[in-house]
Amino acid sequence: MHDRDSHGKPIDQLVADFETHLEQGLTAREAAERFGRLGANELSERPRPGFWSLLWDQFNNYLVVILLIAAVVSLLLGEWVDSIAIMVIVVLNAVVGVIQESKAEQALAALKKLAAPNAQVIRDGHRLSIPSREIVVGDVVLIEAGNFVPADLRLFECFNLKVEEASLTGESVPVEKDHAVVLDKDIPLGDRKNTAFMSTLVTYGRGKGLVTGTGMDTQIGLIAQMIQSFEDESTPLQTKLEHLGRVLGTACLTICAVVFVYGLFRDTQIADVARIGLMNYLEAERKDIIGLFMTAVSLAIAAVPEGLPAIVTICLALGMQRMLKHHALIRKLPAVETLGCATVICSDKTGTLTQNQMTVVQAWTGGRRLRITGEGYAPKGAFFHGEQAFDPRTSPDASALVQGAIACNDAQLEERSDESGSRSWNIIGDPTEGAMIVAAAKADYLQDAFAKTMPRVQEIPFDSERKRMTTIHRNADVSAASGFAYPPLTAVVKGAPDVVLEHCTGMLDGGHVVPLAAAMRNTILEQNRDMAGQALRVLAVAFRALEAMPETLSPETVERDLVFVGLLGMIDPPRPEVIEALKIAKGAGLKTVMVTGDYRETAEAVARQIGLCTPGGLVLTGAEIDRLSDAELAARAERLDVCCRVSPQHKTRIVDAFKASGQVVAMTGDGVNDAPALKRANIGVAMGITGTDVAKQTADMVLTDDNFASIVAAIEQGRIIYSNIRKFVYFLLACNVGEILIVFGAMLAGMPMPLRPVQLLWLNLVSDGAPALALGMEKGEDDIMKQPARSPKEPIINRDMALCIGVVGAVDVLAILGVFYLALQRYPDHLEAAQTMAFVTLCTSELFRAFAARSEHYSVFAIGLFSNRWMVAAVAVSFVLVLGVVYVPFLAPFFDTVPLSPSDWLLMLPFFFASPVAMELLKLYLRRDKVATPAARGAARDD
Repeated sequence: MHDRDSHGKPIDQLVADFETHLEQGLTAREAAERFGRLGANELSERPRPGFWSLLWDQFNNYLVVILLIAAVVSLLLGEWVDSIAIMVIVVLNAVVGVIQESKAEQALAALKKLAAPNAQVIRDGHRLSIPSREIVVGDVVLIEAGNFVPADLRLFECFNLKVEEASLTGESVPVEKDHAVVLDKDIPLGDRKNTAFMSTLVTYGRGKGLVTGTGMDTQIGLIAQMIQSFEDESTPLQTKLEHLGRVLGTACLTICAVVFVYGLFRDTQIADVARIGLMNYLEAERKDIIGLFMTAVSLAIAAVPEGLPAIVTICLALGMQRMLKHHALIRKLPAVETLGCATVICSDKTGTLTQNQMTVVQAWTGGRRLRITGEGYAPKGAFFHGEQAFDPRTSPDASALVQGAIACNDAQLEERSDESGSRSWNIIGDPTEGAMIVAAAKADYLQDAFAKTMPRVQEIPFDSERKRMTTIHRNADVSAASGFAYPPLTAVVKGAPDVVLEHCTGMLDGGHVVPLAAAMRNTILEQNRDMAGQALRVLAVAFRALEAMPETLSPETVERDLVFVGLLGMIDPPRPEVIEALKIAKGAGLKTVMVTGDYRETAEAVARQIGLCTPGGLVLTGAEIDRLSDAELAARAERLDVCCRVSPQHKTRIVDAFKASGQVVAMTGDGVNDAPALKRANIGVAMGITGTDVAKQTADMVLTDDNFASIVAAIEQGRIIYSNIRKFVYFLLACNVGEILIVFGAMLAGMPMPLRPVQLLWLNLVSDGAPALALGMEKGEDDIMKQPARSPKEPIINRDMALCIGVVGAVDVLAILGVFYLALQRYPDHLEAAQTMAFVTLCTSELFRAFAARSEHYSVFAIGLFSNRWMVAAVAVSFVLVLGVVYVPFLAPFFDTVPLSPSDWLLMLPFFFASPVAMELLKLYLRRDKVATPAARGAARDD
């Protein structure tokens, strides 16, 4: 029992449909019956995942399952050190993940918070105050300035009613409501002047409305349903790591099986097995089979990078801390990396690209066009005539204009302090009126002082039909010592320029009233059209000297024979840093699209001003989007620059259109209307200062300074973090592949096992883990924002990385088996000594190779050998721990090591540098190959 098309129906029809009465309202009995049948006026919420569900999600991972199996097998075979170490890593990873995920899914709680706690209704002919949750369809609700609208209303009585709908539609200017109109049912949300929507704020006037929708049947309820309906999608990194885990796990099991079978039948003839029977053969070789199984377990430990899940999680968490320094608060860990592959930014206009603070930027008076500088509501700025500074107090016409802006005004400018002690300027009341007060303050006309010298004695409030407002003042100081002095009793009028001009017979020129000639009237209208063409909201100021207070105060007796003073043009200005941020984004291969609920002319003007429009770019309205199919919209997405007059459904369609063409979409916004698209996008970015709780808690990332430039900085950090993840994945896998090949190579060569299982585990968790974490702290390469955005389909391990992993692994085999062979010759009856030398050589080689892994393209000497202090510390600590494993007596039994002599170290020394040198040579080869390939292609084209 609700009606979302009430704006298109006469109020009498709605009264009949809802069986109610405009004067008496519902009866208490009928209201109670409807409450029981329809439920409370609040937003419902689907169950959130509990602790055990979140914990299961952390373990429901292919690589983690392999690790758990390896831990159980190790425990059954008595290798309890290995088992405990693996379990600690798995549990650590799960705990970090659960803590992060448990902070999500709070958007609907914030939506509930927006609802008004109490509301004024008429029931049984009496005015009552009731909890807003008890409102039902058919109730008559009273609203006034300062109230949140408690439900969706079809208005039937308005007195100068203005409602701020920025959080729902994106419009920065409060909407003037008109109950008398009946609108087309397909009209956009922002143009429904005869309705008021749940959670919007009444800024001016008062009114009455008939409840047409409550709870989930309201426009904000529709947004809540959309948020619930969108399932969370895996980020590119999650998808790639899951694929990598499956590949590694499958490869691990395959290698183990091959090694076990190969070892089992390596020295056995098939005829012998057939002669004595398989089971008898296995029983006879039982001891060797256990040894083979332990070898297979060793390979499993070598193949699986046990520290990878935890290192990725820790690296992303560290990335969160680094991004916070760039004013970006990350709410969901994988979003850190997703930013790095963003290709499209769908940005809201109001409060994101603009300041959401109406500002007077132009004025016209006395034949002069003036420019006014300054940002936002801070009363700091200057007036200019052309390029010359201009003081309004020295011009009677300009002085009269700014004084008139203060006089006919109900807003207030105030300075506030927050908890940190920082001060900011705010407007109480209508933003348009607030902009006029700020402009006057820039000319040193202050509101409080003006109110004392020219107090208001009467007024005729603004009326949407008259489109103007009038105030009457007594002037106690008519000396005109500075600027212009209004007459002792003056009516000051402001309103729509064309309407005010119709009631003017004179104009102010040099401080004197002169007749308003037809030519000058046309000039004023032309100035108005020119300002409006720049998407400025234009208001006119006029006055009339009164001999005495009229007996009957009405527009007819006061608003006639006016003297025209001038025009004020205002706009919600762009943020000053946005233009440069957009240039950087474009250079990084990022497309930015403005998506707003504002009017086409305003949106286009702002887009042109900040350099967002591109040659051949498209500007689409919500109505035009409705006429396009999903496929047609996706085909036009690449050319989209601006989308205006859009609803929440349009925003999600726009996001889907870009995603359909393979783009990674970052959606920015601050209002309730942005929440569904924020969740639908690959990454949602909310504004921390002006943003609603709904937007913040739906988003993946919150900007703490509401600065569009911070988005670009966050994308840069995202690229650096992904690059660092690639670096340590490369480093870890090169280590693991080398270890696998070493064990497998020793078997093929008929040599003893060069590394014990516990030594392999130490390599993977300690010797490799600390440097891998340090790789996650790299600052990034200087040209990272000059490269195009990477494809989300690009694998973590591409062709070049796979080549490098294979080559480095092969070099490891030759180096470690070479050391192991020489050690066996040196200590023929002491296998533990040879294994210790192989272990120390591999540990040290991998630590040195960590320096080379700091860049995929540039030499370690080019980026600075010691420029990453975390790497220096990690390698130093890891090397000290290696020495401890070798030389601390009580550790030796755990790791099967023996102390090494200085001559042993001299023997190992050349082998320490084998794989690091190989990695540096590979970088040089790949750099030359990338330079040569385009040149070869160019030569081929020339031929």
